[in-house]
Amino acid sequence: MKESLQNKSLRSSVFEYVKDKYKTEPEYLWMRFPNYAVFRHEDNRKWYGLIMDVPKSNIGLQGDERADILNVKLEDVLLRDLLIQQEGYLPGYHISRGNWVSILLDGTVSFDEICRMIDLSYSVTLSKKNKNKIRPPKEWIIPANPKYYDIEHAFDNTEIIYWKQSGSIKKDDTVFMYIAAPVSAILYKCKVVESDIPYYFEDDNLSIKALMKIKLLKEYDSKRFTFDILKNEFGIFAVRGARGVPKELSEALKG
Repeated sequence: MKESLQNKSLRSSVFEYVKDKYKTEPEYLWMRFPNYAVFRHEDNRKWYGLIMDVPKSNIGLQGDERADILNVKLEDVLLRDLLIQQEGYLPGYHISRGNWVSILLDGTVSFDEICRMIDLSYSVTLSKKNKNKIRPPKEWIIPANPKYYDIEHAFDNTEIIYWKQSGSIKKDDTVFMYIAAPVSAILYKCKVVESDIPYYFEDDNLSIKALMKIKLLKEYDSKRFTFDILKNEFGIFAVRGARGVPKELSEALKG
């Protein structure tokens, strides 16, 4: 009886946690299994959790009772393999593919640890758009074509300009502006102070759907990070759109 009450308490605590933190209500999808509850994202409808009550014998435990388990998804295969060797963790019941694990909701695994696993599963199954919202600041190289915009003089009288929103760049990211031929070099380091500003423009050469506001942090000598140097020393053979900055180049740009 004590174990049954503990199971019920943990199940209820999980429901309260996902409702409070992620505004998720459990979904009961199967008439045959009225105690099976799915947690999923609102936008992409992907599951990030599944609570089930299953016979203990089905999951390799002794006894005829049913046990509550929570399925969560992990991104790290090594973490999954390590967890299922620990007490309270099992290979994903009925969802063995895709790095799912099952957690016993019997008190073996602490509630704090269960919440941490839910958070991991939530982040792994986020849509690309929402993953970008919660990721840490990132460094980018973005191209600028002097044929269409006088970027070499853009910061003459101001340290903040508007620029075309590129890729998944967001506020607090760092952008290094690569100026195309005839300059062919990185000239500016800027911080994104605002992103996803609604704007529409289109002509034969350029299409803009949103803008970002960038602040000048540093200017480089035009001979310091030329295309030849980027190619020969850092393995960058083209800058046609927003791209991440390799670690070695990031360190050099800080110098």
